[in-house]
Amino acid sequence: MDRVFIEGLEVDTVIGAYDWERGIKQCLRLDLSFAWDNRPAAAGDDLTLALDYASVSARIQAFAEQSQFQLVETFAERLAEVLMSEFQIPWLHLKLTKPGAVAAARGVGVEIERGCR
Repeated sequence: MDRVFIEGLEVDTVIGAYDWERGIKQCLRLDLSFAWDNRPAAAGDDLTLALDYASVSARIQAFAEQSQFQLVETFAERLAEVLMSEFQIPWLHLKLTKPGAVAAARGVGVEIERGCR
């Protein structure tokens, strides 16, 4: 299985369960890996057959701008649903980190894997 990945994508969004968090945007860091058959795109050097990570990244940014969730778990689940549906991605692994959420930690968050490899 081939994989396409995006590492360290930072997005700003309203996220958090506390009242003070509901009025500000916070940074989330995303690492994603997608199952994708790269052979058709490589055979003809054809971007239209590739998983366009620039388009995927732009969609993630737009999703984050429109989102207002309390839980990082909800953000991750909804984002996975959107990406798999809109880009016909059969499988993905998503690591979502919320930097600074716990003072003594570099970051906290969730990792999810959805779909079939």
